Amino acid sequence: MAQRVKEQSLSVAQTTVLALPPPSQPKALRSSGTALDSLLCGAFAGGVAKTVIAPLDRTKIIFQGKNLPSTRGFVSSKRFSAKEAFRLIRCTYVKDGLLSLWRGNSATVFRVMPYAAIQFCSHELFKKRLGVHYGYQGKALPPFPRFMAGSLAGTTAVMLTYPLDMVRARMAVTAREMYSNIMHVFVRIFQEEGVKTLYRGFMPTILGVIPYAGITFFTYETLKKLHTEKTKRSQPHPHERLAFGACAGLIGQSASYPLDVVRRRMQTAGVTGWSYGTILGTMRAIAAQEGLVRGLYKGLSMNWLKGPVAVGVSFTTFDLAHNLLLKLHQADCFTH
Repeated sequence: MAQRVKEQSLSVAQTTVLALPPPSQPKALRSSGTALDSLLCGAFAGGVAKTVIAPLDRTKIIFQGKNLPSTRGFVSSKRFSAKEAFRLIRCTYVKDGLLSLWRGNSATVFRVMPYAAIQFCSHELFKKRLGVHYGYQGKALPPFPRFMAGSLAGTTAVMLTYPLDMVRARMAVTAREMYSNIMHVFVRIFQEEGVKTLYRGFMPTILGVIPYAGITFFTYETLKKLHTEKTKRSQPHPHERLAFGACAGLIGQSASYPLDVVRRRMQTAGVTGWSYGTILGTMRAIAAQEGLVRGLYKGLSMNWLKGPVAVGVSFTTFDLAHNLLLKLHQADCFTH
């Protein structure tokens, strides 16, 4: 009798043990927060990067545009040079003060934070999906899927945030009296030009972001992979990440720059007095009026300065912030 009671007690104890959550469950729960981590880190990275290069970004947009009365004497049809760009920045500072160099940056950050959040989060998800599809789960993707992951991430982000980019471009090339804030831009576009205007220049943006995002993410991921193979270190140092991001930004923006010029011209057409209907028509008009190279590559040297800085800061900030959150998750800092 005593033996039977003992056996029943052991059976109950074993059932209780089996009913407990498996040891791997906390890890699964922690990994479920990865998407949210990517969104938060991407938003933070995008905001930091755009704020750092905001004065250069505004200057580039003015050079890409046509002659605007609202630029108060800054003639954008002049041939771009570093000297001319910094003269424009200095004149803006003297006339309107230091903070005027960040005019439109609130709209930029407002747009870039969701854009970067979606792009980085999408990139992580597409990497996992493509890794499973091609049989590289948990490993570095081969070249073409690596390019696809970046292109799909960029396309997803553009599709969801494009109207904010349109608003930012308008604010950057107009006088303060014309648009007082972000909502004012939306209201005036709705009233004066129609809802379709918010998506003017959308197609060149999509066509430009496919090679840009694909090449940028591909280059950055490839350089990290080669670094790991050569140094046997799983994680590069921050300055190495900055260098990898700078190279990625330089190559990606050089490849897609003409479409970026076309996009800006179509976005700002409503305030410049020019009419651009199609991508090819816009490219032909720019080439005829300003020359093929000088028109379609106007401001490229400015992009070679600001682009690598922005991409390097963005990628480095995202990686460091994301790694920090992963370590905090592993240390159970977010458990209740």
